[in-house]
Amino acid sequence: MKLIILDRDGVINFDSDQFIKSPDEWKPIPGSLEAIARLTREGWRVVVATNQSGLARGLFEMATLNAIHAKMHKAAAQAGGRIEAVFYCPHSADMNCGCRKPRAGMLNEIGMRYGSDLNGVPVVGDSLRDLEAAANVGARPLLVKTGKGEKTLAAGGLPASTPVFSDLGAAVEHLLTAA
Repeated sequence: MKLIILDRDGVINFDSDQFIKSPDEWKPIPGSLEAIARLTREGWRVVVATNQSGLARGLFEMATLNAIHAKMHKAAAQAGGRIEAVFYCPHSADMNCGCRKPRAGMLNEIGMRYGSDLNGVPVVGDSLRDLEAAANVGARPLLVKTGKGEKTLAAGGLPASTPVFSDLGAAVEHLLTAA
């Protein structure tokens, strides 16, 4: 089984400093759905791991998050792709939970659910916390410049040997041609 873990906001869809609070605000980054479709065709299992502190902050309800994810699943399917599951942390940073990236809880849960050792599994993110979460479980962090990626790159401090790509499509191209 080839497993890949993607962050949501800034990797698959455009990010917002005001949070993605409705299905209407969820807009895919050009090429991201096609990249997911390409992974699907090549036999990869695509899983999303996303911090969603907007729930804890009261910015949206669980039903709204489900509607946003339903739109994402449908958009991926219409492009020929499949997102197998979405794992999310509903907590705010000050709640000190174990599932919020950069902590390892959410990624460990994915590993357990899929019966997979995460060693070397690609994790694509646009923020340092995505990359640190990957490094914390022995997965392979990949940075995209979309979303907060440019700022993350400029700030430095990336885990050792983290490759950088213009977007999800470029990261997928690299993974599939390097395999």
